[in-house]
Parts: sequence; structure tokens; C-alpha cells
Amino acid sequence: MERDSQLKLYEVVADRLKEAHTRVRTLQVPEGVRMALTRKLLVITAAAKHDLADAARRLDRLMKDLDEGRFPEGD
Repeated sequence: MERDSQLKLYEVVADRLKEAHTRVRTLQVPEGVRMALTRKLLVITAAAKHDLADAARRLDRLMKDLDEGRFPEGD
């Protein structure tokens, strides 16, 4: 049973990561901001390999920031 819920969480996180990448790619923001957001997504993707629940929380925060128009500083 635990394994089934873990697989479902992987599926949900993977789908949401795809959605987040699409949103970041289509944002009308300076390239530096887009790169910073892409780096955040890559960190979340890497975290998912080791701590899926933490990656899901990070992704939730990132998506909320995107929804509210809060973007990181670009380089």
C-alpha cells in the first residue's frame, strides 16, 4: 500500500514539474529571471530523487510564487 501511494506521488510531482517547466518557458520575463526559475526547477527535480515529499512542498511554493507574480531576481 505504501508503495502505491509513493508511485502516485511520483506521478503527481512529475506532472506538476512538466506544468511548471511549461509555465516558466512561456513567461514574459527577462531572461535572467527565466534562468533563475529554471535553476529552481532543476533543484526541485534533483530533490525528487532523494526526498519526494520535500520536492512536492518546494514545487508547491514555487507554483504559488508564480501564481502570485513573485519572481526571483535575475542575474
